[in-house]
Amino acid sequence: METKLNETYINLGGYVEVNKYRYLYFMIMFTAYVLTLCSNCTIVCLIVIHKNLHEPMYVFIAALLINSVLSSTLIYPKLLLDFLSETQVISYSACLFQWSGYYCLAGSEFLLLSAMAYDRYVSICKPLQYPVIMRKTKVNIILVLAWFVPFCHSVVPPIILVNQKLCNFTLKGILCNSTIHNLHCVTTVAITIYGLFMFADLGILPLLFILFTYIKILVIVYRSCREVRRKAAQTCLPHLIVLINFFCLLAFDILLLRLETDFPTIVRFLITLQMILYNPLFNPIIYGLKMKEINKHLLRLFSK
Repeated sequence: METKLNETYINLGGYVEVNKYRYLYFMIMFTAYVLTLCSNCTIVCLIVIHKNLHEPMYVFIAALLINSVLSSTLIYPKLLLDFLSETQVISYSACLFQWSGYYCLAGSEFLLLSAMAYDRYVSICKPLQYPVIMRKTKVNIILVLAWFVPFCHSVVPPIILVNQKLCNFTLKGILCNSTIHNLHCVTTVAITIYGLFMFADLGILPLLFILFTYIKILVIVYRSCREVRRKAAQTCLPHLIVLINFFCLLAFDILLLRLETDFPTIVRFLITLQMILYNPLFNPIIYGLKMKEINKHLLRLFSK
């Protein structure tokens, strides 16, 4: 433990076996952060600028990419500083903030993916009612709720845990995630139950809703003509790829890292890096290549 100005500091033990390569990892992570910002912001700007991309589907994509920028900005600056430091520490209050923000944005991503699934369901299964159902006001309400609901969920645990007694001052990872519970002398039943409630409310329920909507879409598409099937695959496949990828990574983070299994430090480090790198960089590539209208504007932009 390190104490400065009455603040408790936590050691980040996930760097131990890779500390000698910190300058190499700094360059890799700095490049990844710049690419993440540029790729996500480019597509968001294209959606804002071009009026033919002001449809609900593209608005939700823009919100998802903004979410990726926010989550990356929450993690990368501290990570980059750690790679340049001899010792990697974080204050307990900052750790709680990072942990809370991390899961708040993860919950927002699930709700945004749910909104996108609902949009595709209405577009394919109820095309004539689509303009009435997906009005601008409704889209704005969905966007507000997608960020506000996870925020309300995530502010409770830090309030409960801020004064919890610590018996351990070393996290096994390189960022504050679900392993923060291992720092406390006693894990309260209330926070465990609340954590499971959050996971169900912001993870499992949206996932079930998304699966339900896509099953309904598949049933309608199966009975339709070839052109409808092609269009449905073109718009739905990117969402499914992003959803499956994100859920697998988050499930590992929430469930496996809280088990007592002692993974080697290098394994934890590489898996955490994959979680940080993969999704924020993966989303703009998927939507940029697979969404026809976005791809068309990207080609025009780079051809200039």
